[in-house]
Amino acid sequence: MQLNAGCELSFQAQTPTPLVLMLRPRSGAGQWIIREEYQITPAVNVTEFTDMYGNLCQRVVAPEGPFSIHFSATVQTADLIDVAPGAPYTPVEDLPDDVLHYTLPSRYCQSDQLGNLASDITKNVEAGYDQAEAIRKWIHENITYQYGTSNASTSAIDTANSRIGVCRDFTHLGISLCRALNIPARMVVGYLYQLDPMDLHAWFEAYIDGRWFTFDATQEQPRGNRITVAYGRDAADVAFTTQFGPMQLNDMKVWVDTAQNDADESEKKMEESPTLSNSAGSMNPNSNQ
Repeated sequence: MQLNAGCELSFQAQTPTPLVLMLRPRSGAGQWIIREEYQITPAVNVTEFTDMYGNLCQRVVAPEGPFSIHFSATVQTADLIDVAPGAPYTPVEDLPDDVLHYTLPSRYCQSDQLGNLASDITKNVEAGYDQAEAIRKWIHENITYQYGTSNASTSAIDTANSRIGVCRDFTHLGISLCRALNIPARMVVGYLYQLDPMDLHAWFEAYIDGRWFTFDATQEQPRGNRITVAYGRDAADVAFTTQFGPMQLNDMKVWVDTAQNDADESEKKMEESPTLSNSAGSMNPNSNQ
């Protein structure tokens, strides 16, 4: 499915403030970028770079006062995510070098403190894909999803204790429980079609049987039509905006729709507008008008 997705962020900077932005979707891994549009107001110099995980980043300095970012893209996405019940666990000694560090604890994912919980959840479950799916299902059934119950410092341990949070917290807990079983896991951020309420989203991927699989503990069933923007060890690696100074986010809008819906709506407006039709006729060089 082709999706139109984007976001609009409005800030107020108290002083000129450096920013690192991570808003452009990645290419590959089941998605293809058809179109991108990036607008910054007021216009400032933008420097692009790719971070250690291959995420597309932009560096800017926001001037004092109001500052806004508008990003949109049309992306070809996979309608379904791959599932592989029974796929075997990959032994640590067989992991690729660039995957190995995803087995280690990180800032928000204290996997070294969650071994007992991970073992309880996956008791009598076959090692590998089925363990990661058991973790996803346990989080979905035992952690309450509720806005306003966590903050930027909330970690996997906090969520395991409070049993409440948002997609970021569900993801950190899923990553930590997988890593506690020596299953490499990473955080993914991006867009999900038909997410309600609409917002930027987070989920996790686990490396099993030589490849990465998607797991989303906020959803009852596996769903495709996702747009991946970035991935890393945890939220510290994949922040959409990182600011280095006093700056307030005043408003944020996020949207995801099918490209076909937009095309149908435009065609409908053209058919219903006689003004547009007459204008087109008057521009015809062969017209007698």
